[in-house]
Amino acid sequence: MRPRVAPQVETADAGGSFSHRDRAVIAAAALSMLIVQMDWFALDLMLPVIARDFGTSSTDLQWLVSGYMLAIGALMIVGGRTADVHGRRRVIVVGLVVFAVMSVVCSAAQSAPWLVGARVVQGVGAALIFPVSVAVVTSYFRDERQGPAVGTVLAFSSVGTALGPFVGGVFAEHVSWRAVFLLNVPVCLAAVLLVLRFVPESRDEHATRHLDLRGAAAVALGLACLMLAVDQGQGWGWASAPTLVTLVLGVAFLVLFVAVERRAPEPLIELSLFRNVKFDVITLAGSLSNVVYCLIAVLAALYLQQARGLSPFHAGVIFLALSCGVGAASYWAGQLALRWRAELLMACGMLTSGAGLLALTWVRSLGWYAVVFVVCGVGIGLGWALTNVATQAHVPAERTGAASGLVLTSLVLFGAVSVTIAATVLETISGSPTTAASDGPAIETVLRGTSVLAFLGAFGLFAICRPRLLTRRVAVEDTG
Repeated sequence: MRPRVAPQVETADAGGSFSHRDRAVIAAAALSMLIVQMDWFALDLMLPVIARDFGTSSTDLQWLVSGYMLAIGALMIVGGRTADVHGRRRVIVVGLVVFAVMSVVCSAAQSAPWLVGARVVQGVGAALIFPVSVAVVTSYFRDERQGPAVGTVLAFSSVGTALGPFVGGVFAEHVSWRAVFLLNVPVCLAAVLLVLRFVPESRDEHATRHLDLRGAAAVALGLACLMLAVDQGQGWGWASAPTLVTLVLGVAFLVLFVAVERRAPEPLIELSLFRNVKFDVITLAGSLSNVVYCLIAVLAALYLQQARGLSPFHAGVIFLALSCGVGAASYWAGQLALRWRAELLMACGMLTSGAGLLALTWVRSLGWYAVVFVVCGVGIGLGWALTNVATQAHVPAERTGAASGLVLTSLVLFGAVSVTIAATVLETISGSPTTAASDGPAIETVLRGTSVLAFLGAFGLFAICRPRLLTRRVAVEDTG
C-alpha cells in the first residue's frame, strides 16, 4: 500500500511543471531545512560575543554546538520513524514549533546553563525537522518532478550552511546575538503556515510502531557523560572521583546501547553493517571529514575574532569563503561521482582539506587566509558530501535505508564529540581556559592535529580503492 497522499497529488500534471500548491510544498520544506542549517552554523561566530556577555570562556560554550549536535544525532532516526508512523505533516509542524519556542527561550537566556539547556532542546526540534523535510517532498511528488523538488530543498540547505556564519557575524556585531535566535521565529511560522495550508498528511502504512527510544537515550546519555568527563576533567582532576564515575557511566550507557540494539526489532543503528570493512572505512572517513568541518568552523571563528581581533562582521565575511568552497563542492559532488569513484573523490577531498588546514596555520595575510579557506571548503565538501553515495555502493539494496541512517548519525555524533575534545585539548595546550580562545599558537596547534585526521581518512580511502585501481591497470596492460 502506498503512503496516504492527497488526491490532487495523484492527478498532478506529470509534464514536469509545478503548480502553485507544488511550489508551496517545496517552499515549506526548503524553509524548514534553511532555518535548521542557518541556525546551526550561525552560532560559531557568536560564541565570543556570548562568552563576553555571560563572563565565561568561549571554550566552555562549546556545549552550545556539541549539545545541539548530540541531540540531533541521537534523535534523527527516531524523528524520521516517528514521522513515518504518526504522519510527516504532523511531526514537522511539531518540530518547527519546538524549534521556534526554544529559539525565543535561547534569546531570553540569562546564563550559560540556561542557554545550553535551551539549545539542546532546540536540537530535539531540529531532529524532527531535519530528516522529515525531504520526506515531505518525496511523499508528495510521486513522478519525475521528485528529483528537481528534492534538489531545490537541498539547495536551500546549502544556502543556509553558507549564510549561517555571515548572518551570525552581522547580527552579533550590529544588532545582538539574541536577535539571531529571534530571526528563526518568523521563518518557522511561515513554514508552519505553508505546511498546514498546502502539505497533505502522509505516512508509511507498513512502518512498525516500534521506536527505539531506549537506544536513543542510551547513546545520548553515554556520549554526554563521556563529553562531560572530557570537558571537566582538567578542572575536576583527571584521576578524581567525579571524572572517573562520569567516564564509567558513559561507557556503561554505551555498552547498554549495544545490548539494546542487538535485541531491538527496529534498531536505531543496525550493528551488523559494521561487519562490512569497506562500509566501515568510508563511514569513518566521512565522519572524520565532518569532524574537520566542525573544528575548523569553531576554531577559526575563535582565532579570527579573539586572536586576530576581527569584528564578528569581518570574520563572517571571511567565513563566506569557507562556505562557498563547501557549497560548490557539495553541489558538484554528485556530478563528479558519475565519472569517478566516490571513495576516490572523498580521498582527494580529504587530502585537500588536510593540506589546506596546514597552510591555514601558516598564512598571516587575511586575503590569503580567505583563499586557503576556499581550498579547505572544497576539500571538506567532497569529503563528507559523498559519504552516503560511497557507502550505498557497498551495502545490499534492501539495507540502503538503514545504512543511510547510520551514516548520518555517525557524521553528526562524531562532530559533537570532536568539538568537546578539541576545546579541552585547546585549554590544555594553552594552559588556561580563560585565555585559550585568544591563544593563536594553541589554536593553530589544534588545527594541525586536525589535519592529521583528514590525512588518516584519505589514506584509509586510498587503501580500499587500491585493489580496484590495480585491477584496472592490469586490464589496461593486458589490452595493450
